[in-house]
Amino acid sequence: MAAQQSRKLTDADFTKLADFRYALRCFMEFSESAAAKEGLTPQQHQALLAIRGSEAATTSVGRLAERLRIRHNTAVELAQRLELAGLITRAPSPEDRRSVLLRVTEAGEDKLEHLSLVHRAELRELSPQIIALFKSLGHLE
Repeated sequence: MAAQQSRKLTDADFTKLADFRYALRCFMEFSESAAAKEGLTPQQHQALLAIRGSEAATTSVGRLAERLRIRHNTAVELAQRLELAGLITRAPSPEDRRSVLLRVTEAGEDKLEHLSLVHRAELRELSPQIIALFKSLGHLE
């Protein structure tokens, strides 16, 4: 933080930051609601996306924990719940038998596909506002 600003933030700066946070929160609220309509928690949706978006569409529990910014044991429990729901499979890694690899099932893919389509449509609608707000934050320097 050596590059601290020498001037104080203005009322307009705080308004831009507040508006940006509000836009992000609106998207998150939409996302949480869309996940609930599919019978998923937001964390389950994020987990499916993290697994499916990983190289070869598989990931380890450790990487899932990292991507979701949660503790390893929380990722283990999350993976167990997703497996019980039939949304992922868990299997030992062929390279490291101590590691468990996660893969989205066809049922998980169906839910994730639907959620990703509605999220993409929502982002298309919100992106001009979010981009404008993001660009306006550059003027805080």
